[in-house]
Amino acid sequence: MKIFLDTASLKEIREAAKLGVVDGITTNPSLLAKETATLSRSSWRICNTIDAPSQARSWRPTRGVVREGRHLASLHKNIVVKVPCIARAQGPRRSSPARASAST
Repeated sequence: MKIFLDTASLKEIREAAKLGVVDGITTNPSLLAKETATLSRSSWRICNTIDAPSQARSWRPTRGVVREGRHLASLHKNIVVKVPCIARAQGPRRSSPARASAST
């Protein structure tokens, strides 16, 4: 089992690291918004506070996600880039079970 602390607060990270039970850090846009630094700066600071994987989420629109992800990954060896992927609804297909049963 791995324990990841869900925060962007350096104070909370330092306190948890002292306990010796934190395997990594996860963040999200709302947690990062509470901090005063940019995404890049916050991610870098987190990695320099604890020697553990730190998840950084790319916020860019579809076309900028890869570029931003590569930038974040280049900031520190412990950064793990998270890219949210959402499948678009495409409606029923001709071969969908719901459609097939409705027509019989």
